[in-house]
Amino acid sequence: MLVLLALPAGVATWSGWVGLGEKTGFGMVTPLPGIADGFQINTAITLPLGVETYAAYALGAWLKTGSQVSETTRTFAKWSAVGSLALGMLGQIAFHLLEISARAKAPDWITAAVSVLPVLVLGMGAALGHLLTRDAAQAPESPAEQASDLHAVATANPRPNPPARAARRPKRTAVKRTVAGIDDLMPVGRSIAADLEGRGLSLTRDRLLKAVRDTGRSMSSDRASALLARLKNEANVKPAEAVLKQRRAA
Repeated sequence: MLVLLALPAGVATWSGWVGLGEKTGFGMVTPLPGIADGFQINTAITLPLGVETYAAYALGAWLKTGSQVSETTRTFAKWSAVGSLALGMLGQIAFHLLEISARAKAPDWITAAVSVLPVLVLGMGAALGHLLTRDAAQAPESPAEQASDLHAVATANPRPNPPARAARRPKRTAVKRTVAGIDDLMPVGRSIAADLEGRGLSLTRDRLLKAVRDTGRSMSSDRASALLARLKNEANVKPAEAVLKQRRAA
């Protein structure tokens, strides 16, 4: 549908501008003299290419949605698009009036106005292009672009690995200390235990410690506790052995 609309309009405007250009001094020229003398071009085609193409370009910038086009750029595009379309309409009017009047040349004021159109279009197109480029550079990044930037930063600056935790030291297990020299004290301990039993006193560590020291021997509390444990264990073992002997004898 858009092609059907644009095709007849394009043919009409093209023929109108080319016809007006030929009546205002535009025509066949050799753009590369001395280089390509046989190459010639009709400069009248620059009018429809410049004016109408810029009008469509400015319309696109004016009607562009989103925040990528600033208000200044949008305003410039709006008025320059309207001006280009107005110039296009005036050019068509001028050509058809000259054509029906059978005039081969346009009046001087029309020739002067038409001759500056390529320069005017070039200036407006360059200005609009710079404005759009500036807006694109200042536009905020989209969520997808922000995510891509974050990924790039994370890839370029990876987080350092956390320091390895120091290995836990194994728990210290309590080691029972063995008290040396208990075997040598067993005879003295048995004698003290028998003496206390004969006196009707129970065997305790303090009594055992005092009695050993009374014999002139040095003894620590730990050795006294170890000796007491050995004596009591021995006292418990002897009745059990006696019972076993009686059972065997029976």
